[in-house]
Amino acid sequence: MEKHVENCGPCAARVSAAVRTGRAGPALASLRADLLNSVAPLSPATRAPDAVTAGRGPAAVLGRGARLWWAVGPALRGSWLAAVALVLTGAFALAHGAGVTGARGWLLAVSPLLPVAGVAASYGRHADPLYEIAAATPVGGLRLLLTRTAAVLALCLPVLTAGGALLPPVAGLPGAAAWLLPGLALTLAVLALGSFVGCRAAALTLGGGWLLAVAGPLLGGAGAAALAPYFSGPATQGAWAAAAVLCGGLLALRRRSFDHLEPR
Repeated sequence: MEKHVENCGPCAARVSAAVRTGRAGPALASLRADLLNSVAPLSPATRAPDAVTAGRGPAAVLGRGARLWWAVGPALRGSWLAAVALVLTGAFALAHGAGVTGARGWLLAVSPLLPVAGVAASYGRHADPLYEIAAATPVGGLRLLLTRTAAVLALCLPVLTAGGALLPPVAGLPGAAAWLLPGLALTLAVLALGSFVGCRAAALTLGGGWLLAVAGPLLGGAGAAALAPYFSGPATQGAWAAAAVLCGGLLALRRRSFDHLEPR
């Protein structure tokens, strides 16, 4: 019922009116005003509860925008955005400053890790100061985690793909978009494994495994083209797509696990 009232303006207005006309109405109104004044000063538009609950007017738009930013805000925190910018800047510096011909390979190898790191940095008791409160709300749990994951992917996918396309091509290495399915599969794998051990532990485990897999060809002198087996060909991309589907199915089966707090 709480989920329905959150998204239904007429029902929310009826519930609000019923509460205000009852004996608890004055006490709740005073408590609400004191809480809002102490937490954050709000504009007159956002102080109009009837307009917000009824879903009309600029106050409703501001209310929806505030809820959306609360949902995705921790996913786009400054440290993670700085890491994305640092990876792109480093790739361009290697390619155009140091003349490293395999810079696209380095970016291709690191790109799948950035969404994984974004998910780990945006959800869970170690990442979100309001995690316990958020997990107890109807919009918490998997719904909130998927919202933040979508925000991370919405930034990573176009930015890293466009950055890779602007780097000099490497013979034998696939195009700049070849990392998309591996990155999606790894991200879904982190969510699925996170339902058992928590998102941070899952990201460290799978991210570390990916680094070990791709670091050998890059550091062993084989060159960036040695990364091709991880990205190139219909069979490889099909395997990544199948892995993404399997992880998505496991995540759907484990969705109720996110209704509880992560293990410490």
